[in-house]
Amino acid sequence: MVAAEGRVRLLRRPFQADDADGKALVVSASGDAALDAAVFAAARSRDVPVNVVDRPHLCTFVWPAIVDRDPLTVAITSGGAAPVLARGVRARIEAMLPPALGALARFADRFRGAVKATRPSGLARRRFWDRFFEGPIADQVLAGDERGAGERMLALVNRRDEESAGAGIVHLVGAGPGDPELLTLKALRLLQEADVIVHDRLIGPRVLDYARRDAERIDVGKAPGRHAVPQDRINALLLQHAGAGARVVRLKGGDPFVFGRGGEELAFLRGHGIAVEVVPGITAATGCAAAAGIPLTMRGQAQALSIVTARAESGETALDWQALAGDGRTLCVYMGAAAAARIALRLIEAGHDPATPAAVVVDGTLPTQRIATGTLQALGAMVAEAGAGPALIMIGEAVRQAGAGSGMGIVPMPAAVAGAR
Repeated sequence: MVAAEGRVRLLRRPFQADDADGKALVVSASGDAALDAAVFAAARSRDVPVNVVDRPHLCTFVWPAIVDRDPLTVAITSGGAAPVLARGVRARIEAMLPPALGALARFADRFRGAVKATRPSGLARRRFWDRFFEGPIADQVLAGDERGAGERMLALVNRRDEESAGAGIVHLVGAGPGDPELLTLKALRLLQEADVIVHDRLIGPRVLDYARRDAERIDVGKAPGRHAVPQDRINALLLQHAGAGARVVRLKGGDPFVFGRGGEELAFLRGHGIAVEVVPGITAATGCAAAAGIPLTMRGQAQALSIVTARAESGETALDWQALAGDGRTLCVYMGAAAAARIALRLIEAGHDPATPAAVVVDGTLPTQRIATGTLQALGAMVAEAGAGPALIMIGEAVRQAGAGSGMGIVPMPAAVAGAR
């Protein structure tokens, strides 16, 4: 059909070496190994770029799989290693991107000058376009109503109240126990929109990969015995950046309101007139329990759940050990590795059975997760057995479900969890 239209010249004869003379590039898709080699040799001898389909070693360039939404183009390439895979990825992206995406890009281009004139600040312009592409006007363009969308766009460009006088906001975001796939959808969206990310040490090592590449990242992580950034300095950082109009994500391991000092930061920022939003995350107790196969509550074994921390500002937390030693509950202890032997002693003195099942989960939900199981009286040794890293201690009859309810051992990460990496 293309030849009939005169757009290409079709020659029905065997290949000749001089066919490569003066060509911009040569492609061979014959499937004949000898012919493909001859085409490659002819092109190479004339310094002409050549691509032999499905034969990466006979290619001086590769064709990317293209998703065309002119003027928006997405190219996928495997470097010639797996062209079929690249085509499969292209098909998935093709299905995800609306056919009218190119029209949306052209529509936005019509208003770039007006947006720049009314919003001289680069931060203000980026926020405008973020709202536009995620908003109803863009949906209207994608639905084919460019005329109606144009009228609404003019009104939006000329309206300044949405800038909120340049006010910033702080999102207190829970990053979960480590596995980036346990981020909530809202947390993921905010990471991709943030101007500044103030993050802890205990977030998973791959979580920041989901953040916007040009966002400023500030590590305020604390390690045992080393407070890299004091809390009052963290508060000041949040105030400084939000006060300058930035969208700030305060990224915390687990949940901001479960031993994350999110309440302190919330009160401080509100006291200084800064808008704050809290985005909950999966806390260590639920995340680690799920990864270890330990039900926190279970009929006939645990009807109550207690979550405590073994560390306070002044040292050891003052806990009601008598209440925590009651039957029919699961006890989860945060930040308790260093005090594990003392915790066991306090609980046993309060009446807890020394043979109560216990588990220590280190690096919960990560590929490096380790679980030591045993009994309450061996808790100190179990922490040593599990090794260094962020640890969660679980005590109670339901913990027996992890495997070895008596005796000590390392339980490997379940195959379903490890295979998800």
